[in-house]
Amino acid sequence: MYHQVGVFAPMRTHRANYCDHRRFAAQMALLAHLGYRVLSLDEGLAGLRGERPLPVRAVILTFDDAYDNFAEYAWPVLERHGFPATVYAISAWLGQRADWFAKDPGRPIPTLMTAARLRALHATGLIAIGSHSVDHLRLATLDPEAQRRQLVDSRSALEDILGAPVRHLCYPFGSFDRTTVQLAEEAGYVSATTCLRGAAGPEDHPLVLPRKAISFGDNLLGYWWKLAIKHAPKPELVEWRRRLAKAPASS
Repeated sequence: MYHQVGVFAPMRTHRANYCDHRRFAAQMALLAHLGYRVLSLDEGLAGLRGERPLPVRAVILTFDDAYDNFAEYAWPVLERHGFPATVYAISAWLGQRADWFAKDPGRPIPTLMTAARLRALHATGLIAIGSHSVDHLRLATLDPEAQRRQLVDSRSALEDILGAPVRHLCYPFGSFDRTTVQLAEEAGYVSATTCLRGAAGPEDHPLVLPRKAISFGDNLLGYWWKLAIKHAPKPELVEWRRRLAKAPASS
């Protein structure tokens, strides 16, 4: 799980929202050097469903919010390696400033990619565009109808922009509940990523996928440790796995 990639001043807070572009380039080079297979989200889902074998060393790359600096700093590195990735876009905020940053005084406010830039990235065949809702709200705090609009309308708007299906979702701020999961299924999403920490496996519901957050402070050793060693699920992920183990999302 990445957010911004670029050039940033040292920080003490919100570190999981930033990755220095030089460290990002080194991380991608490490994946290539160690023989990791970088899979598209669709390839990874097929593997988790048992429809295709998963490589021993497999990773999926996701980028939340669709910041402009993805196109400037992350995309050239991904293109050089031929690595696919999924970028989650906020449909009503394309080309605008990420004004939710303003609640933290002094924090630089980045801009988000335009519709044209999303189309260009999607056209490369390496970048999948997923939904990050309409307005980047905490979905679990909304009533069911408001949640439905955020999920359905964002998917529809992004599909109109891309001229292609939008199948993947990311819950803004990692905020979701059982109703959100059911509504995401009804809206036609085949996957949804969360901020639950752990390695994804066949035991995970496709609409409650865990991720590993890459932070501003992660050096190459720390990145490798997260990649290869830090697989233990956090308690909240264990609880979601238990709750969804026997019941479909639509129940």
